[in-house]
Amino acid sequence: MTAPAVLMLEDRRVFAGESYGAGGTAFGEVVFNTSMTGYQEVLTDPSYTGQLVAMTYPLIGNYGVNPVDEESARPQVAGFILHEAPPMHSNWRATEPLHDYLDRNGVVAIQGVDTRALTRHIRSRGSMRAAIAPAEQAGDALLERILAQPRMEGLDLADEVSTYERYTVTPAGERRFRVLAYDFGVKSHSLQLLAERGCEVTVIPSHTPVEEIVAAGADGLFVSNGPGDPEAVPHALDSIRELGARDTPVFGICLGHQLISRAFGATTYKLLYGHRGGNHPVRRVSDGAVEITSQNHGFAVQGDESGIPGAPGLRVTHVNLNDGTVEGVEHTEQPVFSVQYHPEAAPGPHDSRYLFDRFVDEMERRRNLMPTDA
Repeated sequence: MTAPAVLMLEDRRVFAGESYGAGGTAFGEVVFNTSMTGYQEVLTDPSYTGQLVAMTYPLIGNYGVNPVDEESARPQVAGFILHEAPPMHSNWRATEPLHDYLDRNGVVAIQGVDTRALTRHIRSRGSMRAAIAPAEQAGDALLERILAQPRMEGLDLADEVSTYERYTVTPAGERRFRVLAYDFGVKSHSLQLLAERGCEVTVIPSHTPVEEIVAAGADGLFVSNGPGDPEAVPHALDSIRELGARDTPVFGICLGHQLISRAFGATTYKLLYGHRGGNHPVRRVSDGAVEITSQNHGFAVQGDESGIPGAPGLRVTHVNLNDGTVEGVEHTEQPVFSVQYHPEAAPGPHDSRYLFDRFVDEMERRRNLMPTDA
């Protein structure tokens, strides 16, 4: 039997529902995701660390969960918010129901929430601190605990989700390139796509010194996605600049995009409610093609299609068609490029996987330009 529960926001708005998954109280920044599928990928995406994620699609859990679709070793969300969780699931790949998965991993969740009203509220008021709690806790005491939580601005959450020790992902087939992957919350599917392209990927902790990165002599550097405020992660900027200056290809996504932009002089800012979902249209500036993209970010690079203030060495390559924000940049002289969205896009769409091919092509170009022994 389920117990009454509430989602309380820091502006005192309360949404009623029923406890789902693990019991207890969870605090975090409440955000919404518009994806119709892929809830397990959302749950295990390290970029959602510290966030209470509301799914706007009304039926979540209908195909269960399985170990193959996980983007990390465990769920990363602070809490999960659903409109309706079906009592049964049906899919040949499923190994357990969503409820049991959440309960087993200690994820506090709530179902029965009017997620449409919640989404409209966040769109007008912005993402904010909140809590999922038993209904009897709703009141001033719970609100005080919510207001005591840190805001997302200024938070370095990437170090919390980064690997403690480096590890290697072997290539699928013959090794063509050696890639270092800066782990700020890397998703397993990104590593898989690199491995499929013949890359031996060494995943390194977020605080790896620049001297170690340069000494590794890798063919390329991949700067991963991750949670928190990019302004609070300054330690990667020197490595990005140093490798770029050495003509080493650097490819970043999401937080990695923000860090690459900041490394060359750009500034970042917090969006009102962020971009989260699998259906965001992005225009490629070079040819006008529109990519339907998977996104998950609450911060963006300051600028527009005309340029990036403070970063004359960068040009804008992609623009969000919903709000005009910067979705991609490249360096005008160095093999450094990045996108705000997720080209690995598990479970989809797959419009942007060509970016991994571009990264490989850049490493191949560099190898062909290097002098050979006589």
